[in-house]
Amino acid sequence: MDFSWSAEEDRLRAELRAYIEKTVEPGWSHFGRDVPTPEAVQQVKDFCHGLAELGLLTPAWPAEYGGRDASFWEQTLISEEIWAVGEARGPQYMNVNWIGPAIMRLGTEEQKDLHLGAMANGTSLWCQGFSEPDAGSDLSSLRTAAVLDGDEYVVNGQKVWTSYAHAADYCFLLVRTANTPKPRDGISVLLVPMDLPGIEVREIPSLDYPHLVHEVFFNDVRVPVSCRLGEENAGWTIMQTLLANERVNNARHEWVDRSLDRIFGEAAAAGLDTTSPQFEESMGRVAMRTEASRVLNYVAVQSASDGSSSYSNLASVYRVALALMEIGLSHVFLDVLGAEALLETSRGDYQLASGLVASIGGGSLEMALNSIAWYQLGLPKG
Repeated sequence: MDFSWSAEEDRLRAELRAYIEKTVEPGWSHFGRDVPTPEAVQQVKDFCHGLAELGLLTPAWPAEYGGRDASFWEQTLISEEIWAVGEARGPQYMNVNWIGPAIMRLGTEEQKDLHLGAMANGTSLWCQGFSEPDAGSDLSSLRTAAVLDGDEYVVNGQKVWTSYAHAADYCFLLVRTANTPKPRDGISVLLVPMDLPGIEVREIPSLDYPHLVHEVFFNDVRVPVSCRLGEENAGWTIMQTLLANERVNNARHEWVDRSLDRIFGEAAAAGLDTTSPQFEESMGRVAMRTEASRVLNYVAVQSASDGSSSYSNLASVYRVALALMEIGLSHVFLDVLGAEALLETSRGDYQLASGLVASIGGGSLEMALNSIAWYQLGLPKG
């Protein structure tokens, strides 16, 4: 595999980097992209609208939907540059990378007209209604029910760990529309406006990101059938494709790579011995995981670019590498900064929480490994 970038891709990276340096305010951090305040929400929207004006918010989308028919590789390049500064698109990376493409592929013309223009302009925020109290990594056991009543679904249930629900305009919601022998066969997807009567959002206090994760309760929420994405009971197949795009278009390896550079500089400035075997081993181990994660990401991107059926499996492998990389960076902060890494104002404190969440969010690391063992390696369950 050739890992070099083309001259055109290098020009795109330089253009994007210049916009980021001009636009992202000093002090922007992951906390800002979690949109804890109305001001942060507006900052994210402004940043994304500026990207849209440059044609860099949805470059991989077809031109008719506000994109420029860019390649998977250009989308990866953009994700790397934006992750380098802490994912300044906030929740809109979901719109760009997987919710929008899912609507593009399976949505009605009415749904496309309603949603894709706002996404492409950077003015629409979404959340995902996936996990439930008894359906986390195993989403096939979800119980939030959508019962058909005329031309509406009546939705009752609860979602948990829903990121950005407090600021979202819409929710990409997984619901149970049928009780079937195979639970995954009875799941559907609804595109739900978050201002419908009967939706209640409650923040979940957490160790990691303030204001980010929430419980969402649905109490007799009447959702028009016109909000269903794709066929009824076909949600599991939609979700499999969706999650593959989520994993591959999450270039966190760039954030970890640049974090290692900053840690080295901080260690040198603090007078630590950066040539000691312990320091070199700690840094080297994570540098190795970061490069492995980058390579596995690129392999999955190439698979997607080739239209290979292996794409989903390769994306699952990358997701495992990503989690191990993030956990490793947490250990580096502790090894290098010591107790200082535990201060609330320290980037180390944030990374310790972030590394933990990376092994849980989007499905636990253990379930991801089980999935690879069962479905790719053919190993027996148990």
